[in-house]
Amino acid sequence: MKLYNYKDLTQQKVKELCSRKVEDDNLVFSTVKDIVNAVKNGGDTTLLSYAEQFDKVKLSSLFIGKAELAELAHQTPESVKNAIDIAYQNIYKFHETQLQVEAKVETMPGVNCWRETRAIEKVGLYIPGGTAVLPSTFLMLGIPAKIAGCKEIVVCSPPQNDGKINCYIAYVSTLLDIEKVYLVGGAQAVSAMAFGTQTIPQVDKIFGPGNRYVTEAKKMVQNTVSIDMPAGPSEVLIIADETANAAFVAADLLAQAEHGSDSQAILVSTSQQIIEEVIMEVEKQIIELPRKDMAARAMANSYIVFAETVTQAMDFSNTYAPEHLILACNDFEPLIPFIINAGSVFLGNLTPESAGDYASGTNHTLPTSGFARAYSGVSVDTFLKKITFQHLSAQGLHHIGPTVEVLAAAEGLQAHKNAITIRLKENKN
Repeated sequence: MKLYNYKDLTQQKVKELCSRKVEDDNLVFSTVKDIVNAVKNGGDTTLLSYAEQFDKVKLSSLFIGKAELAELAHQTPESVKNAIDIAYQNIYKFHETQLQVEAKVETMPGVNCWRETRAIEKVGLYIPGGTAVLPSTFLMLGIPAKIAGCKEIVVCSPPQNDGKINCYIAYVSTLLDIEKVYLVGGAQAVSAMAFGTQTIPQVDKIFGPGNRYVTEAKKMVQNTVSIDMPAGPSEVLIIADETANAAFVAADLLAQAEHGSDSQAILVSTSQQIIEEVIMEVEKQIIELPRKDMAARAMANSYIVFAETVTQAMDFSNTYAPEHLILACNDFEPLIPFIINAGSVFLGNLTPESAGDYASGTNHTLPTSGFARAYSGVSVDTFLKKITFQHLSAQGLHHIGPTVEVLAAAEGLQAHKNAITIRLKENKN
């Protein structure tokens, strides 16, 4: 990991450090464009071909039905079932509080306005399954979709070598009462859900994290279908002061790094001693990881920033806008108001990102690549639409009518003015 001193960084250098741009962005764009167009035009035939090319499996069917999902789910060890059940309960408990009914507002006598929520009818969930199988992501997307009341939930996840899906994914599908899981991964899954194929239904909105190819595909299909957010390679930024535990910090950095070689794990610390200890701990802990080669590549692309003050550390974090922000310090409460840009925040030395990734209850589908400046993580709201309503009584028309007439006339929209005038006359009679 490269080490920088915040006071030596120019504004341009900070901007460069906080950029997630990589050299082959144009290649990714070109590749994804070809995949999206091929699936749009070729449908199921193209998907089966891509399964052979990318997943190294020849599929006889593009989906697994409910009965077979139940059979696969039986292979899940009891310990894993129990853990998934607890995570399900916590995630459900946190998300169900997000369903709220808004009050009606009388903006002036006889003029009532309000909003009501409606679920997005057809949603597509992308569950990654490349270098790691992620039943946790299935829970994070499926639970709020169920709570919101979405009528049709289309699930896509890449097939394993045997042409099936992992038993953990199957078990979650039974908890969520999912009818089918479509055996499609990557950019081709996004394209299939965006445009529909002979087998896979077209959806109204696509959800789910993924690699750079998945993210690029989501951005590419936005003229056709809505997306939750651009959620690409995962990242964490840790702010650590002298009260941090170096072993904990190193473990959190490596937990992020093992996601993939394109993940980023950033440490910003006000303590030179903590920085030195963390570097030693990373070297010590990484050799024990099954995915150490991948983690090592991610760490090589990551870095450390020494900040003289917590204010500098917070400024850098807000510029970076991390997907995950960990405040590795004892006195974290005063820092909370200064957090402007972050997907999800983990407070104190005993709160690892892993808790939120799996089972604390908050959602782990979060904005990456600096999109935390404008996007929130997935919630029940992400699966809902808000429809506004208004009703004018005779009294309300009398009060608001003249105002609308004047504004419509000022804009030169006579028909708008007439829509009020004709009612005022009728109401008067």
